[in-house]
Amino acid sequence: MTVPSEGAAALPDRGTPGAGGPLHGDGGPDDASHDNRRQVLYWRLLARLFDQDEQATLESASLAVVEDIGLPAALLDPQASVDSVVQRHPGLAAEFDDLMVADADDAPGAAGRDRAAEVRRAALVSKVLLNVFATGSGTVTAGKLARWQSDAGWLERALGCRPGDLRGGRGAGAGPGPGGGPGVSPTGTGGRGANPDLGRLIPAIGPELGTIEADLVRRMRLREVLADPKLAAQLTPSMSLVEQLLRDKGNLSGVALANAKSLIRRFVDEIAEVLRTQVEKSTVGALDRSVPPKRVFRNLDIDRTIWKNLTNWSPEEERLYVDRLYYRHTARKTTPQRLIVVVDQSGSMVDSMVNCTILASIFAGLPKVDVHLVAYDTQALDLTPWVHDPFETLLRTNLGGGTDGTVAMNLVQPKISEPRSTVVVWISDFYEWQTEPLFKSMADIHRSGAKFIPVGSVNSSGRGSVNPWFRERFKDLGTPVLSGHIRKLVHELKTFLT
Repeated sequence: MTVPSEGAAALPDRGTPGAGGPLHGDGGPDDASHDNRRQVLYWRLLARLFDQDEQATLESASLAVVEDIGLPAALLDPQASVDSVVQRHPGLAAEFDDLMVADADDAPGAAGRDRAAEVRRAALVSKVLLNVFATGSGTVTAGKLARWQSDAGWLERALGCRPGDLRGGRGAGAGPGPGGGPGVSPTGTGGRGANPDLGRLIPAIGPELGTIEADLVRRMRLREVLADPKLAAQLTPSMSLVEQLLRDKGNLSGVALANAKSLIRRFVDEIAEVLRTQVEKSTVGALDRSVPPKRVFRNLDIDRTIWKNLTNWSPEEERLYVDRLYYRHTARKTTPQRLIVVVDQSGSMVDSMVNCTILASIFAGLPKVDVHLVAYDTQALDLTPWVHDPFETLLRTNLGGGTDGTVAMNLVQPKISEPRSTVVVWISDFYEWQTEPLFKSMADIHRSGAKFIPVGSVNSSGRGSVNPWFRERFKDLGTPVLSGHIRKLVHELKTFLT
């Protein structure tokens, strides 16, 4: 990598007041000097990302910049986590929040922007990006994974999200929906409000963070860590870690297996709490106005009764004569609904397997909803007996392998006894061995009157590849593939079931 020469990156004498370049009449550095300082910091960031060897010129120049603007030198230490920096300098916590969310005043050429503040921001941004994306090589310890997860959380906060939102972790699905409130970070400083539009602003960063985390997990001697309760206690459950635990569960025993189960259960419980909140917002059922309201005092609608009888008001007597009483409808539609969830458990669909197993268990806990769960790769497994316990369900899955949806269809078809009150959710990338026979069976379900919802991805990032052959045919059938955030699927199911 070509690095700027020492002369190009050099700073003026730091002993001079307002060091950093030519001075204006007010004694401050000019805009060109601030731009040079910011450039130094970003050149150092690029050098560190692409080459682990230290560039002495850039390191010394960056240190001069950081000290001159009143920031701690620890920002330049690759071994120091953002947590450790914030613990020593608590005032920086608020600056890291929403650090990379652009305001109108931050746009190029915006009036009144503060060049000195941009230099300060460059130093903080460089710290977060370097800690997250420069992961090195070699064996990873439990402590290093924990530090990386914490730093990744700071990056998500810098982007205006909650820790875990982009990686499919503990905050997955927790972002505010329509009319939702602002996100809140663990420290209470929170984000600026709603999450950014990830599809437009940062379309690839969520999956990339997940890829980095998965690589760190693979480089960790996970079995040894799990066998040591002290090391296992340092692990924070995440989608990447849970995936590895589910893949390796057959090779674990004793203390290691117990610690693995504990981590999986913690992750499942945390995700379930988030999804349950979304599901329970409007799952009480629609009012059934075909059933006359029960004429008892507790159902009396006093406001409506008064309004409807106002023409009977007697000013002389100051009395309202009531001709008719009005009662509230309280009966709700209670037609049992059957929800059949089919999940591709091949290696590319791990996020969907975990999220939909949890989601199915939540809907199974609702009244008048009969939930069935089927997982498949080249074989199909009916997980309905365990659908109320996502932890036990996941332990029975066998992640990986090929994909043959026809074996799952053989289990699904006998379950559709009343099509009009049945919804079939099929989650897969639809890269199938037997494409035409499977699609014909799916089209038959749709034409029978059942609601068929093909889903391409059910994760936090909304990123997923779908077989174009299936995508076009589902579109022609009138049942386009639902891809994106898990909130979309929650909305679709609530619309049908309530």
